[in-house]
Amino acid sequence: MRIKMHLCTFIVLFLQLLFWTAARSCARHCGEKLNTCSCHATCESLKDCCADYRHFCLDIEPHSGSLLGGTDFKILNATFEPNITLTCRFSSEILTEGYVDESGAGHCISPLLYESGWIPFEVSTDGLNYDRSGKWLSVHHSKLGPAYKIILGNATQWQYYGTPGVGGDLKMTWISSLIKAERVNVELWGYSETGEAYSSDWEAEWKYLYSVGRDVPNTGVFSFTPQIADNPFSLWDLGSMRISPSTKPDGARDVNALWSEEHAVAWHLEEAFRKDSAGWALKKCLLWDKEEKSMPDFLTEITDCPCTLAQARADTGRFHTDYGCDIEAGSLCVYHPGAVHCVRAIQGSPEYGAGQQCCYDSTGAQVLTRDSIGGSTPDRGHDWGDPPYKKPPRVPGFSHWKYDVISFYYCCLWSHNCEYYFTHRPSSDCRTYQPPRAAAVLGDPHFITFDGVTFTFNGKGEYTLVHSPAFQLSVQGRTEPMRFENGSSALATRLCSVAMKEKDSDIIEVRLADTADQLQVFMNQQELLFSEQKWIDLKGVFVFSPKPSNVTVMFPSGAGLEVRTSAGVMTLTVLLPHDLQNHTFGLLGTMNDNPQDDLTSSDGTIIPSNSSAQDIFSYCAGWAITNETSLFTYDTNHLLNEYYYAPKHDPSFIPNFSMTEDPEDPLVEATLRLCSGDGADFCKYDALSMRSLKQGNATLRAYRSHTDTQTALEPVQSCGWLSPPNHGQKEGTLYLEGATVSFSCNRGYGLFGSQNRTCQADGTWSGQDTHCVAENTLAIVLGSVGAVLALVVMVIAIIVYSKKQKKFREDEEDQKVR
Repeated sequence: MRIKMHLCTFIVLFLQLLFWTAARSCARHCGEKLNTCSCHATCESLKDCCADYRHFCLDIEPHSGSLLGGTDFKILNATFEPNITLTCRFSSEILTEGYVDESGAGHCISPLLYESGWIPFEVSTDGLNYDRSGKWLSVHHSKLGPAYKIILGNATQWQYYGTPGVGGDLKMTWISSLIKAERVNVELWGYSETGEAYSSDWEAEWKYLYSVGRDVPNTGVFSFTPQIADNPFSLWDLGSMRISPSTKPDGARDVNALWSEEHAVAWHLEEAFRKDSAGWALKKCLLWDKEEKSMPDFLTEITDCPCTLAQARADTGRFHTDYGCDIEAGSLCVYHPGAVHCVRAIQGSPEYGAGQQCCYDSTGAQVLTRDSIGGSTPDRGHDWGDPPYKKPPRVPGFSHWKYDVISFYYCCLWSHNCEYYFTHRPSSDCRTYQPPRAAAVLGDPHFITFDGVTFTFNGKGEYTLVHSPAFQLSVQGRTEPMRFENGSSALATRLCSVAMKEKDSDIIEVRLADTADQLQVFMNQQELLFSEQKWIDLKGVFVFSPKPSNVTVMFPSGAGLEVRTSAGVMTLTVLLPHDLQNHTFGLLGTMNDNPQDDLTSSDGTIIPSNSSAQDIFSYCAGWAITNETSLFTYDTNHLLNEYYYAPKHDPSFIPNFSMTEDPEDPLVEATLRLCSGDGADFCKYDALSMRSLKQGNATLRAYRSHTDTQTALEPVQSCGWLSPPNHGQKEGTLYLEGATVSFSCNRGYGLFGSQNRTCQADGTWSGQDTHCVAENTLAIVLGSVGAVLALVVMVIAIIVYSKKQKKFREDEEDQKVR
């Protein structure tokens, strides 16, 4: 009996030990906060991680790579037994073979995917239990840096090979250390999309076609003389080159590899292409034209383009630079001659996931395909893909090539039949474009609402900046006391963090970093790094950070937030599309073109915009958030104590409500010289309150940058495209208010209608439609018109004469009666 009791006690203690051990292990618990320790991303800064956090919640290097797969990434801060086999599982379904190197570090190989963004992965040491996890960033192949892919030497030669005058050897280069092998195979893979368009069986496919080199030295350079491929391989006209270890079978999937850019595979096409490339391409163009006519029309649902280059560059919530035509990179617009900059709509169209492209010339005017081959073109497949990706036509990059780029080769580059292409891909003008509205928080801190009301609020806490229940958009701001150069606290605050979310998107927080004039970005309380990629696709949101001091966040509604830092202060610009009109409240006001109600409190009370600084301070304090509604990350004891456990608005912090310009103050004279014109009041307040001309100047520059954005986004009236008359020409390709278009006719034709037409403020063209009529025809017409007019004059004269005679007779009768 006593033995049984001891056995039962042992079992209970053993189970408790197992439970206690499991409760302190991060195996299968990454992202969670356990009872006795944490497996959450904040645990390292809070110093409460479970002992095995790094072993099970994986950090990797590199953390990103091409969606085509093949990247060998290393698992950091964890060691493995050398004789085990690692298996890596992506998205809970795609398995790739890992390995352990001689130092005990584990490695995984990223798989071929049809989506971009963060991909969860798990690691197993026995092929059964996947108890370690991490995240892999799958990147649009064209957005990948050149160091991480095969570079095709002389891209024009590759894509025009076989057309008149183009031949010779083709060359490619790569960084050999990225392939863990001494000898490699050089393969061609083809891309296609099969099944009925816009149906459930429409599928994307990458397929190994053949090798152009086997067991060649991994020197980073390879050249070959292209040969016409056998059928059916020669029918594939879109693909990529791949370099992989020669120890792997031909076409082995998900192995260590490098890929080239997708390209038109002209160099292996059938004999008919080499004999008559233009005729072959025309046949392909006509087949594409027929296919397009059978597919749904996506043009009616894509957004219109901004009217000017200034609008396109300022509307950062809805449009982003097209890397193929970037004014900041020297305007190398190969596919858009005459343009200096193009942008793409960030979001795909609602039903078909189609894309929009807008290009502009050196004058800032839109370039249209009806005027130039360099005009912008909409896309059946958005170049950057469209969530949820994976299936046509939403596969990043490759769907776009399939439906919009290879067809451009058929119709325009390999033959001269662009009229077919532009029939289905005409430029959109800007007649229905409505620019967004901009609001800002800048300096220490000053607010500019969507309707233009300005005020200063130097409270300490966390507040609602913008909230839109209709669009489920929330933007929150955190402020903290400023510090003088000697480290002491000032009676002023600054915006130090902004958190945001739309619907069920990932939560994004942008905060001031400890390093001067740098920003940190968090996704769902975990820091996002931009050391490898500048653009990151996330759930329901995109984030772009070209440098550590600049971050742009873009939501599906078209809302965009730009966060910048300079001189130790954060500046926030919020851009909202017209759809959110009458659907916002918070410290940045009610966007409804009525400044009188911008200072509406959370309970609906409106205070005048000319209220005292103290009254405005009290009004703003009412917009403090709660812990339940907070989107912020509290990953340090300081943040916990100052913001989470403390009041959301600190009632004990009372700022300076105004600054006195004391003539005896030596800083005043310099401040008055610096702070003049628009933004002077904000500049003076910040310079004097912080005893810093640098601070005042930073505020002045931020204010003027905001006014420049507002100017760029002023509405512009468009009258729409005007066609040249048949047998004539037009001069002028600007179709905005005040622009004049002139017309002329070819020799032998006379102009009928208006020679000059001007775009008017109401969006209509002045004058009459213009036509060019053959001069002999015009003479006949004018002669006929003259004859008709003469006949009309004779008839009128007869009628007048008859009426006079009738009147004369009536007068005679009256005389007789008398």
